[in-house]
Amino acid sequence: MNHAGEQMALVRAEAARGKARAADANPTASIPAQRQPVAKVIVDVEPAHLDRLWDYTVPAKLAEAAQPGVRVRVRFAGQLVDGYLWERAEQTDFAGRLAPLHSVVSPEPVLTQEIGKLARAVADAYAGTVADVLRLAIPPRHARTEKAAPRPPMSGPLAAYDPQPWKYYTNGPELLAALAAGQSPRAVWAALPGIAPVATGESDRAAVGPDWSRALATAVHATLNSGRSALIVVPDGRDVSRMDAALAELLGQGRHVALTADLGAGERYSRWLTAKRGDVRCVVGTRAAMFAPLPDLGLVALWDDGDSSLADRAAPYPHVREVLTIRAHQSGAAALIGGYTVTAEGAQLVARRWARPVAAPRAVMREHAPMIRTVDPDRDTARDAGAAIARIPALAWRVARDGLQRGPVLVQVPRTGYLPALACVRCREAAHCAHCHGALALAGAADSARCRWCGKIAERWRCDRCGAGRFRARATGAARSAEELGRAFPGVTVRLSRGGAILTEIGPEPALIVATPGAEPVAAGGFAAAVLLDGDLLLGVPTLRAAEQALRRWLAAAALVRPAAEGGVVAIAAEPTAAPVQALVRWDPAAFARRELADRAELGYPPAARIAELTAPYSALDEFMTTLTLPDDAEILGPTPVPNGGEPGEQQHRVLIRCARAGGRRLAEALKATQGVRTARKAPAHVRIRIDPADLA
Repeated sequence: MNHAGEQMALVRAEAARGKARAADANPTASIPAQRQPVAKVIVDVEPAHLDRLWDYTVPAKLAEAAQPGVRVRVRFAGQLVDGYLWERAEQTDFAGRLAPLHSVVSPEPVLTQEIGKLARAVADAYAGTVADVLRLAIPPRHARTEKAAPRPPMSGPLAAYDPQPWKYYTNGPELLAALAAGQSPRAVWAALPGIAPVATGESDRAAVGPDWSRALATAVHATLNSGRSALIVVPDGRDVSRMDAALAELLGQGRHVALTADLGAGERYSRWLTAKRGDVRCVVGTRAAMFAPLPDLGLVALWDDGDSSLADRAAPYPHVREVLTIRAHQSGAAALIGGYTVTAEGAQLVARRWARPVAAPRAVMREHAPMIRTVDPDRDTARDAGAAIARIPALAWRVARDGLQRGPVLVQVPRTGYLPALACVRCREAAHCAHCHGALALAGAADSARCRWCGKIAERWRCDRCGAGRFRARATGAARSAEELGRAFPGVTVRLSRGGAILTEIGPEPALIVATPGAEPVAAGGFAAAVLLDGDLLLGVPTLRAAEQALRRWLAAAALVRPAAEGGVVAIAAEPTAAPVQALVRWDPAAFARRELADRAELGYPPAARIAELTAPYSALDEFMTTLTLPDDAEILGPTPVPNGGEPGEQQHRVLIRCARAGGRRLAEALKATQGVRTARKAPAHVRIRIDPADLA
């Protein structure tokens, strides 16, 4: 079946009817402009079969305002919809009568050529549409902000930058020199542990070692000195705050803007316009900033590319790392992908020689890393009374006790909540809800067990396997751990940092800080010690990236601890022979990433292969797969039911399609073509398509 021909026939028929109705209703509006009377418009509509440029007549009265990049309103299939004017042309290939542009919403050209081409490439890579990508790339218009007087750009030369943060690294000085010379190097950077000075009380404590935010700010400084602009994307608002402070210190106020999701609509649009108009030459922000429009882009940088928040939750579900690598390739910009760990994707960029590795020599790494001590939770019994009270291995308890003599101690607990997983007290089988079979959890000491799926209280619960009617803890959450540590260390301050109540900074005074991964605060002068509990839980998460994510979280916590020369110690409670644990002990994330990449290549997992995940009700999936024409080397896995997925009464199913990396583009094209045929036919059920999903399990 010729899917493309059928799709375009449906599209042309629908478009011709709508345009004819519009022209008949308003004949005077169709008097065209004398020059370039054809506007090619990206119409903001969702169906995949409509993902193309649409031609409209530019009325003479709109000839001056209708410039490339502006927002427009057009009549499409009988309705007024939004769009972006991509370009003006003298002629059209459309044989029928063109409908006129209805209006120009604003004279501000918000869609640049660079972002438009990037949106097209991202849509093609992820089997999505340009309209979907542009919803992620361009913030909603705020008319009052747009009409405000633009702020004058900063003038005058920047001060000379200090290359010190990059002197620790092999290839570091060369990277900085290339940026300053206007070149475009690409690097995968394994950052040294260390923290920046933190203001606490009346004085600042000196930094423990090199700080990633200062190193990135120095790279930006060098890029701006070459006359180009720079973009930095980080996982969350706390990281934005650190980068914001580092950039302000090195560049001075007014030379950059920070973009985050929690800004109000007006402020966010104002900052976005400041970058688009060239009034600043640096943007730092969270995920949405990956599309920030900057003239003469010289550097794209990404910190902590393994963070799950960097994968967008909206269609077409792009990952920041992939968007920035595409952007660097298209614009000829430098690329810097860094973190305390190295992902398998980063290792692949190095293996393909797309990027060079930047890492510190082993001797330098040992100077800045804390001592790592391993604890086998199955063998290290709680011989000490305090360890028994806290229900942690004896060595971990002693590391915490000794660390409290010198300063604050970090305790990382993988799970939030109180008792997030329960089991039968007799047979230790996982406890499930009698109503929906979801997992049972306990929110607090005085609460009843509830289902984590449906929320029902587990009244008169009985184990399906042995009939026992009581629970035991299968996993301990951060709140319960804080409670037990408070009893084990009487008189010591215990503070909890978790989602919704995250501590940003703490002082140098002795205290126990219990934190979930990603919620660890920065301690003034660094933590004296850290205890990483329940490591095997992280390693046992049923996802493709469990080992990589475990190492990433451990390194991020350990990086906040003082160097071994200053007494810094980290105790990890996990199987000592596990590869991620050994990588932490050696502090060698690059070697672990190379091994992870090799293992995934052998098993046919991303990034060595491409995997598309299709999710929909079974009937829709069956129809989709029947219509789909796949590349020859593609392999179909499934369908399988999705646990707890879909609307009530509607069971979702999943199909995985795997192919060689070289066939990824053909796979995306085939998926999009089939999606287009379904949307043209107005198929009732939507099929969600995700390419290389970060949470693949």
